[in-house]
Amino acid sequence: MRLLTALPLRLAAVALFALGPCLPVLAQDQAPAVTVATAQERPLRRIVPVSGTLIARNEVLVYPHVAGFAITELNAEIGDRVEAGAVLARIDDRTLTLRVTQAEAALASAQAAMHQAESQVAATEAQLRQANQVLDRVQRLRESGAATQSSLDEAQAAQQGAEAGAQSAQDGAQAARAGLEQAQAARDVARLDLANAAITAPVAGIVSARNGQIGAIAASNGEPIFRLIEGGEVEVSAEVIETELVLLHDNDPATLVIAGLADRAGHLRRIAPVVNRTSRLGEVRIAIDDSEGLRPGLYVGGHIVTENRTGLAVPAGAVLRDGNGAHVLLLGADNALIRRAVDLGLTWDGWQEIIRGLNAGDEVVARAGAFFGEGDVVRPIRPDTADTQATGAATGATE
Repeated sequence: MRLLTALPLRLAAVALFALGPCLPVLAQDQAPAVTVATAQERPLRRIVPVSGTLIARNEVLVYPHVAGFAITELNAEIGDRVEAGAVLARIDDRTLTLRVTQAEAALASAQAAMHQAESQVAATEAQLRQANQVLDRVQRLRESGAATQSSLDEAQAAQQGAEAGAQSAQDGAQAARAGLEQAQAARDVARLDLANAAITAPVAGIVSARNGQIGAIAASNGEPIFRLIEGGEVEVSAEVIETELVLLHDNDPATLVIAGLADRAGHLRRIAPVVNRTSRLGEVRIAIDDSEGLRPGLYVGGHIVTENRTGLAVPAGAVLRDGNGAHVLLLGADNALIRRAVDLGLTWDGWQEIIRGLNAGDEVVARAGAFFGEGDVVRPIRPDTADTQATGAATGATE
């Protein structure tokens, strides 16, 4: 009975002695399999998400320059594309035409008064010259004793009267000249008012609103008769949180997503110099490279690219974080893991930039690194190895 009991123990001892040299191989084969990834150069980006609304880049308000007259024509509809100078509307110009006639008549009268004043100046200047000549002769005669003092006094009085008359004529001519200029200005204003009876587009663009109605009295306050989108250009008005606003720079590229339309490219045109105290948001304006077919009021999403470069990166899941910072598990000699502290950069498309701590070609644990520690021996599974094993398994299943 003792022999039967001891026999299995002896057989087990013999088996262990025979397999002894193979135990390390079995231990290596039984090491946990982990997926590893290679640190490599990857395209990296930093983006700032945005959401906003399409608005007119420059909105032009069209008001009548002459108020108080009825609108007689409206020549543009909402959505029409108009050229600069195109007649959008007209107002009743009959009274304005009469004002031009009155102003031209007043100008003709002022011109006649000016001519008369100039003639008066010429006459009084001639009289003054004659009086000066007479006074000069009488003075010489008086000095020689051939003229009396009374004749000299008369000549002096006549000269002074002629001088005063000439000065008065000069003043009258100056007043006539001012009246002429005033009449010319009034005529020009009347003509300008008549020309403004045709309400024209100050710039080329698209009509976005029309508030005028035929028969309504044109007014220079209140709602404009037309609103134009200058050049038909629209852009995005969006708000960005203050912490990301500092990352933006003029002309940063943007990708815009508009419901029902293909994505559009754009660039950052303007950054608000202030931030809203309540919402902590700042406005940005994004110019759209191709705004054809876009309408103000549409919702726009997308992002602005603030950095775009190539850098050394590993899968984001390979980076572990604890109280000491970020680290990865580097595959060392004999497949033993090494804890390696790293400095991080950008995260993009599932990849994490490594600024310091790794070199290109280093292999790290790609997933489930939290279950391992430094010194653990693992069996690395590389993407190409996994693909080969999967292909072999599929071939074996087919056979």
